[in-house]
Amino acid sequence: MRLRARLAALTLALGLLAGCASIPAAAPAATATPEPTATPEPQPVVTELRFSATGDNLIHSSIYKQANRRAGGNGYDFGYCYQNMLDFYQQFDINWINQETLISDTLEPSDYPAFSTPGEMGHTLYTDAEHHPADQPRSYDTEIAEYPEIAYQEVNGVRIAYLAYTEHTNGIPTPSSAEATVIYTSQTDVMERQIRLARQQADLVVVSDHWGVEDSHFVTDAQRALAQQQVDWGADVILGTHPHVVQDAQWLTSTDGRQAFVAYSLGNFISAQSQPDEMIGLILNLQIEKVDYPDGTSQTAIHSPVLHPVINHYDSGYSNIRVYLLKDYPDELANSHGVRARHPEFGPEYIRKVLTQYVNEEFLDL
Repeated sequence: MRLRARLAALTLALGLLAGCASIPAAAPAATATPEPTATPEPQPVVTELRFSATGDNLIHSSIYKQANRRAGGNGYDFGYCYQNMLDFYQQFDINWINQETLISDTLEPSDYPAFSTPGEMGHTLYTDAEHHPADQPRSYDTEIAEYPEIAYQEVNGVRIAYLAYTEHTNGIPTPSSAEATVIYTSQTDVMERQIRLARQQADLVVVSDHWGVEDSHFVTDAQRALAQQQVDWGADVILGTHPHVVQDAQWLTSTDGRQAFVAYSLGNFISAQSQPDEMIGLILNLQIEKVDYPDGTSQTAIHSPVLHPVINHYDSGYSNIRVYLLKDYPDELANSHGVRARHPEFGPEYIRKVLTQYVNEEFLDL
């Protein structure tokens, strides 16, 4: 019995082992197949640029003689004139200024009516002389024949075209030997061809017009008509110079629906002129926005124009000529301005009255 029981137990154990060997191992847990990741749709790329435009940098002898004294008689140091403005200009990606007088490294400095400004000014400012381009002999680097060369600047992928036209050159004709010439605002056919070409080749077209009536705050019908023509041809920004005092600004709509901005006169930036209203200028700043779309097209527009008033200050006898933002210009300094020797009405209230009387307050930063 014991032997049978042991055999039975052994047989049972072998059977269990055999049974265990025949039981399949547990199947591994199924791994979920990940859903394919959707490719994100390409998005437009937006580029923003901050742009400023400053009025007439009009360099009379008082300014360059003082700069010469500050340099100890060896060269010219113009930094003092603009030191109050440095922080302001650092806000912008592009700073445009109207250099009202010819700059030369070789010609002797001179005053009205044949202005010539020492070359050191060119190291202080980026310039584009347009008011007195024929005051002194100069070489022109482009042909007028069909399309005078257009100046282009590319900043962060935004291509900007710059053009400049003038009503006159103070009665000084272009030398007969000149390889090129200025373009007058009466040459509407040339302006139209050039602006339309710039429209095709650039994202933004900036036009400078030397026009209007000196010392007049009133915009002429001719200025308004030409501004609208230039916008219809392709201009996005129009910067007016020459009156030496501030004039109004406005939005214009082109025939193709674009919004363009015109500042009819930014007035003076710095000078040694003698009238109180010639001490008040404007700096325009606006935003440039370019949108590049995935299909390869792009669109550029401007928005948020602001006009910042500036004061050209000097002490008695045209000494220590320098520029201030109106916001940084103390009332006591306005009340001690050298222009008050002949015009005692000049002061804080006078400045604000001129600005609000002639410039749309919608744009003024007071």
